[in-house]
Amino acid sequence: MGKHLFRSSPPQEKQPAHMTLAESAVQECMSKINTVISKWTSPSASSDAHLFSTNSRREAEEFAEAVRHLHSTMHRLAAVNSSSEKLVYAQNLMQSAMNLLESEFHRVLMENRQYLDPECVSVRSYRSSRFASTPTSVSDSEDETFYEENAEEHRFSGGDSDAMDDLKMIADCMISTGYAKECVKVYKTVRRSIVDETLHGLAVERFTLHQVQKMDWDTLESKIRTWLPAVKLAVRSLFFGERLLADHVFSSSLNIVESSFTDITQEGALTLFTFPENAAKIKKLSPEKMFRFLDMYESLASLFVEIESIFYFDSAAAVRAQVINSLAKLGDAARLMMTDFESAIRKETSRTPVVGGGVHPLTRYVMNYLSFLADYDESIAVIFENWQMTSPSPSPESLAGDDARPEELYSSPVSVRIAWVILLTLCKIDGKAQPYKDVALSYLFLANNLQYVVVKVRSSSGLKVLLGEDWVVRHEGKVKQYAEKFQKLAWGKVLTSLPEYPKEEIAPEEARELFGRFNDEFEAAYRRQMSWVVPDPKLRDWIKISLSGKLAPVCSEFYEVNRFGLGGDGFNVRYTPEDIGNYLSDLYFGSRGSGSVSTKGSGSGSGTGSSTTVKSRGGRSH
Repeated sequence: MGKHLFRSSPPQEKQPAHMTLAESAVQECMSKINTVISKWTSPSASSDAHLFSTNSRREAEEFAEAVRHLHSTMHRLAAVNSSSEKLVYAQNLMQSAMNLLESEFHRVLMENRQYLDPECVSVRSYRSSRFASTPTSVSDSEDETFYEENAEEHRFSGGDSDAMDDLKMIADCMISTGYAKECVKVYKTVRRSIVDETLHGLAVERFTLHQVQKMDWDTLESKIRTWLPAVKLAVRSLFFGERLLADHVFSSSLNIVESSFTDITQEGALTLFTFPENAAKIKKLSPEKMFRFLDMYESLASLFVEIESIFYFDSAAAVRAQVINSLAKLGDAARLMMTDFESAIRKETSRTPVVGGGVHPLTRYVMNYLSFLADYDESIAVIFENWQMTSPSPSPESLAGDDARPEELYSSPVSVRIAWVILLTLCKIDGKAQPYKDVALSYLFLANNLQYVVVKVRSSSGLKVLLGEDWVVRHEGKVKQYAEKFQKLAWGKVLTSLPEYPKEEIAPEEARELFGRFNDEFEAAYRRQMSWVVPDPKLRDWIKISLSGKLAPVCSEFYEVNRFGLGGDGFNVRYTPEDIGNYLSDLYFGSRGSGSVSTKGSGSGSGTGSSTTVKSRGGRSH
């Protein structure tokens, strides 16, 4: 960096008075500037001392003002005497001044990297900046609210605010004196390196479509898990901070704000926002992968307004377009996986009965899947909107009854689709009840599976909102109907083995015959149902209470009226009224010695999802 000291004044020419005044003004500015340059660039100057620092801020401000004044006086001199030697001296000095300013600009940027980190950028100049009044796709009030809400997260203190003011002062001076190109070049070089380093620290990698398609699912899922927090930090801290910093430093020129911000961030932003599109194009999509793609969709959609505001400029149109395209491809992938999910339910053909009439793996799989899906209500509402679906197979009358079709009950496409999938599943479950040789057990199987569906809907806030309370009440009624049919078939002979009105004493022989038949039927029913299971405790209690209410009164009255007649000829009363309740309380937990179905397991038998883990947001699995 050269130094331009004026040891003697250039020779004076005889000129008009106004020419002398112009040259005098230039000479005065040169003298001030030359003094400052000599001070801060001389070999004797301390390496730790800098023009733009806390101790010399007043001098820096005066220097910047002198440079601007020199620039204006040079223009006035050139207008009246373009051949004046003063202009040559002034231009050389101006270049030296710009070299000093450029050097200081670079130094401030580099030495304050930790303060000028995008997460720490101050927004003190927000309200006075052009960024605050830049029109966007959202209303001005929404735009202002977004930046004011986020401003506090980016506020910082200490020497950092001085650094930003120093950068702005230097930039304003260099831009106003025609050295914007040199200033912007330094800024872009330093800030682009910071953006690249930050994205690297967030583990954001550049992948081609071919590279993504070659990844196995575990690898790709790991990349998705890394991308999810990275995209939020990148948008709300990195890109947001860069936009604010560029706006503050180059507030004097919106064009420079746009060109610098776009050049610094566009490559990294495209790398970040292209990843979801490439991931959505993998060839081996399957229903179990749905939730990772919905996670990406949800994250990107929640950031969309902020992205549009930050990347508002025309030159950043490619970034906005990429976000829109990625959302579209993620939506396509989600619809494809949902279609495959529905197809898998239709194609499920397992015929092996579940031991004890418990909950079928298909029922568990479908309802777990749907309950997780309903958690993404806002995303799937957009993805499923205007998406035509083919109706599932005709439902059996026992399931469909006189109910209206889902599309007649709901206006929401998501509600219609969820209701159809559940109906389709129940139709498949109805078919899987046929292999049971015991008709009573087939009805218990239907009651258990429908109860599992109802409980899942009631316990899932998302599903309950989508399907409504009426749906829950209606299907709870169907569970009761199945349970009542089960009771009639499983315990009918026991209930009819004693007189309906046993209030009058009968002959001892007839009493012993009737009670003996009651004992035989009760024992047969009890032994037959020892391995049967009712996983849901509420349904299990309801069945037992209902049975006890039907059996105990009849048995007790008959026993009390005929107890003396029953005691003769060595007659063995195997099950007294007191025994009935004890034996009933022991039923429907499944026989521990016969491979019963645990309420926490998936049951025996095969079916869609029987060996598949469904993952939801946050990594939960069932």
